[in-house]
Amino acid sequence: MVPENLKYTEEHEWVAPTSDDTVRIGITEYAQGQLGDVVFVQLPAVGMSVAAGESLGEIESTKSVSEIYAPVTGEVVKINETVVTAPEMVNESPYGDGWFVEIKHADPAALDGLLDAAAYTERIG
Repeated sequence: MVPENLKYTEEHEWVAPTSDDTVRIGITEYAQGQLGDVVFVQLPAVGMSVAAGESLGEIESTKSVSEIYAPVTGEVVKINETVVTAPEMVNESPYGDGWFVEIKHADPAALDGLLDAAAYTERIG
């Protein structure tokens, strides 16, 4: 299941606009399935500046530790404390309550460079 209303990265993050200048970020259903049971999530602090393509946190599962990458450049304006205290939420609801952060992005055109649902579906084949 790849929701049509989201944008995606090659690294399996999804991006959902929450306003004209903010986006919510999480990992895809495919990514959480590849990771297995998520046991730990480390997120950045509110106010932290992030750059597109750089790590903004970590997600640890019973199989591995993976980086969470920023799909856009900007400032972290909100983190999801739920996934810090209940990391299994990433597995249970990757497109819902299992999101990670909200970022106030520096350039709205940056979203244009992300994958749409069709391109992401093709990528995960």
